[in-house]
Amino acid sequence: MTIDPEDVRRKITPRTKAIIPVHFAGRACRLDELEAIAREHNLYLIQDTAHALETEYHGRKIGTFDHLASYSFYVTKNITTAEGGMVTTNDEEIANRLKIYALHGMSKDAWKRFSDDGYKHYEVVFPGFKYNMTDIQASLGIHQLRKIERLYKRRQEIWQAYHEKLKHLPLILPTEAEEGTRHGLHLFIILVDTSKTGITRDELLTALHKQNIGTGVHYIALHHHPYYKQTYGYKQGDFPNAEFISDRTLSIPFSAKLTDADVDDVADALNRILN
Repeated sequence: MTIDPEDVRRKITPRTKAIIPVHFAGRACRLDELEAIAREHNLYLIQDTAHALETEYHGRKIGTFDHLASYSFYVTKNITTAEGGMVTTNDEEIANRLKIYALHGMSKDAWKRFSDDGYKHYEVVFPGFKYNMTDIQASLGIHQLRKIERLYKRRQEIWQAYHEKLKHLPLILPTEAEEGTRHGLHLFIILVDTSKTGITRDELLTALHKQNIGTGVHYIALHHHPYYKQTYGYKQGDFPNAEFISDRTLSIPFSAKLTDADVDDVADALNRILN
């Protein structure tokens, strides 16, 4: 469910500015190839790492690749600041511009205007936004950093338990992570093989709801949403791989807070419905 580097090559045009890979559900994209393509064509590599806090690719943390990586600390993420996120970059110029964009487009001196060195005037150097995280939010995140590995280990146990308890059902389960990579284990996504289950994804999530099992859909294909259809003229068939996933994807409960009994409840409900 991640971007195909060969397809990226086919789609590059003189208007292309960046490659934006999404490490979906915590699974690493093929970053060595994407990084090479970006350098070859002088493009930015902007990673969506919202699901991939713990993810590694062949010995490197996801956020250490060119050029930018954006993290989410929304309440559903593996660590949270309630809202907000973080951008990592290996480019000092980009880092400086990001700080300015995040505070109304004001020059760096804006951070120092109330310092012990005396008042400093600031300038608005380009249009910016109000994107800075508050200190209170940051404090929530900082104190969760020490929990990352402990919570990851628990999610590994749940991941393995789901595979064992669901492997005989007519579902497409997540594949193993590529050798040499570390899956971030953010979501446990099943694909409903309608030809074998006899019921659709929506019918399955409704049946699970009736058994008090919460589910999610990650995600309905972007080009199926009204805005994108109306604005860009997208239609059914334009993105067949995305449509295949969109029609079948279903996320079952997956959190380090789940007990073994919770995992059994989810597996038992799926077994009752699909057997």
